[in-house]
This record gives sequence, structure tokens and C-alpha cells, in this order.
Amino acid sequence: MLPGRLQNATRSSAGSPGSGLYDNLQQYDIPYPEAIFEINYFSHNPKPFFALAKQLYPGHCKPNCAHYFVRLLHQKELLLRMYTQNIDGLERMAGIPPEKLVEAHGTFATATCTVCLETFSWEQLREDVMQKKVPRCPSCSGVIKPDIVFFGEQLPAKFHLYLIDLPSADLLIILGTSLEVEPFASLSEMVRKSVPRVLINQDLVGSVTRNPLRVNDVVELGDIVGGVKRFSEMLGWNEEINNLLTREHEKLNRENTERSKSH
Repeated sequence: MLPGRLQNATRSSAGSPGSGLYDNLQQYDIPYPEAIFEINYFSHNPKPFFALAKQLYPGHCKPNCAHYFVRLLHQKELLLRMYTQNIDGLERMAGIPPEKLVEAHGTFATATCTVCLETFSWEQLREDVMQKKVPRCPSCSGVIKPDIVFFGEQLPAKFHLYLIDLPSADLLIILGTSLEVEPFASLSEMVRKSVPRVLINQDLVGSVTRNPLRVNDVVELGDIVGGVKRFSEMLGWNEEINNLLTREHEKLNRENTERSKSH
């Protein structure tokens, strides 16, 4: 039986060392790969970041069944909170409400002027970003920075605000993560010892590789989407998730078509 309140942690961000994106930064005029995601370098020269930003911004991919599995948890009032290191916005695109999300490394959904702190939506930045331009504030001409967490910046206050959720969770689901970056990596240890933890991942990660598994832990290694589908099948949710995915993808396709026509 699935318990009534859940905590969920997801895979690591696009800017992590070792990812395909990170390993292909040599084409940009930067002193070393990490610089493109460092706040000090961005403040000095934002152009390389915005040359790359077109690849990072939402819209290139659609949510998969793992995202819609979490959406279904929310619809069934089983989702307490979803923690994610992703900055691609796929969780929001899948229909998981912002109040249920803790985007530990920030989000591209919103942006802030680095000078006057005026806030902007992704839609307001889209045209400049798609043309690889540095977006400027219409009020003060300051650089508009997406609300993602650069190296050298603090995690969002929301990350610390909702840590109180973990001791009250009935189940922890960990999907596709390296659990290497702190303090995110320690979340898996913050649920009560008696709480089951379900790890669906390519490999054993984090404290699972250092400490013995807890008696209630469940590990499913291999393809993450395949693991989520097997979990959904055990719950009798596959048809619901498939219908949700089909319906939402059709909706996203219509929106993209309408957006293309308007431009």
C-alpha cells in the first residue's frame, strides 16, 4: 500500500560536470568550463552564458512518464513535495504546481534584473535568448539573469524552508540522480529510519553506496523510465499515466504550433 505523503528527489542539473552539455563547452570563449556557470564570471561577461542558453531553455524536450508519474502522485494527493536539481522546467511543464516544487538549483521559468531586481517571465526573455542575445531590462538596461543558481550563489530560501517536510514523509522516492552535490545529496538521509526509500536509478548513489541499505529500502537499477513504468504497473496506474502523457503532449504540441505561427 502506498503511504499518504511522499517526498521525491530527482536527477541532477544540466550543468553538472560529466554531463554531455558540460563536456561540450570548449566552443565558448571562456577561461575554463565551469566559468560559464559561475556568478562572478557571469557578472563580468554574460555573453558566453547566453550563447549557450538557447540549448538550456525550456521547450526542447517534453516531460516523460517519470514526470507524469509525479504529476499523478499530486493528483491523488500523495505528493508532499518534489525536490529537483533540474533547471529545464520539465516538472512545471508536466503540471506539478510550483508550490509543490523545490527547485534547488533554480529555474528558467523566471528571471531577475541584476541591477533593479525587476522580475520577468521566460516568455519575456524568449526572443532575445533564441537569438543568443543578452537580455536587457527595459527599465534600467541591466542584464536580466535567469533565476537559476550559479556556482557562488546561495540555494533558494525555499530549499531550507521545506526541509521540515522530510521527517513527516511516509515514503521517499529517488529518481535518476547522482546524489553527489551537497546539501542536496543529504536529503536521502533526512527521512525517519523506518520510512521506506525507493531508488529508481542507473546506479547506486550517495549514502546508499557508503552505508548498508535500510531494511525497508527498495532499489531498482537500470533505465529510469522503465523502472517508473514497472512501479506504476504494480500500482495499477499505467493506463492513467499513459493517458495523461498522451493528452498533455498533444496540448504542448498545439501550444508550440500556435507559438510558431505567432512569430
